[in-house]
Amino acid sequence: MSTIAENIAKVGVRIREAAQASQRDFSHIGLLAVSKTKPADAIREAFAAGVTDFGENYLQEALDKQTQLSDLPVVWHFIGPIQSNKTKPIAEHFAWVHSVDRLKIAERLSAQRPAHLPALNICLQVNVSGEASKSGCSPDQLSALAHAVTQLPNLRLRGLMTIPEPTDDVTEQRAAFARLRELQQSLNLDLDTLSMGMSHDLEAAIAEGATWVRIGTALFGARDYSNS
Repeated sequence: MSTIAENIAKVGVRIREAAQASQRDFSHIGLLAVSKTKPADAIREAFAAGVTDFGENYLQEALDKQTQLSDLPVVWHFIGPIQSNKTKPIAEHFAWVHSVDRLKIAERLSAQRPAHLPALNICLQVNVSGEASKSGCSPDQLSALAHAVTQLPNLRLRGLMTIPEPTDDVTEQRAAFARLRELQQSLNLDLDTLSMGMSHDLEAAIAEGATWVRIGTALFGARDYSNS
């Protein structure tokens, strides 16, 4: 087994054990492999080991990889900050967008989604920790944004995403993820997705209801940003 395949197996065990500990169905938790800064060959290797969903932060890098991997039925997720001038290629080339944080971006994605493609799956990014450096709408803005997005054609609002302030304190990790779950419940919309948890805190996220865990380092090793 390659190192990537071994890592995928280890992460799979972590997800299963976390699901079991919180009495959740393992099949309801998706592994989203965060492949930013990693070469197409690494994605190909991970796909061969059973991973189908890959998350990218940088648009041009992602489009280049999509061209190189066009022979594989990869499900592509855009998970990075979105600039207005980048919405058209995102709308055209991704199945999921996890990082919508304002209505203008959602409106552009809806208008630019090609008619022959299914509705674009959307998660609204919420800044649960209130960090100035983090993207995401504030919890106070969430309800208005969510209800507006549900009215847009060509989009399917699936749920919420967050990247809380990093901490090694499991109680604090769980509190941040619980906040996102509670915010989603308060919307009273038919949503099925909580995109939360990364390599260092996936157990806490699963305990609080994560349906996608976004895992990069634990699968592919440390990232190389020299070419980003």
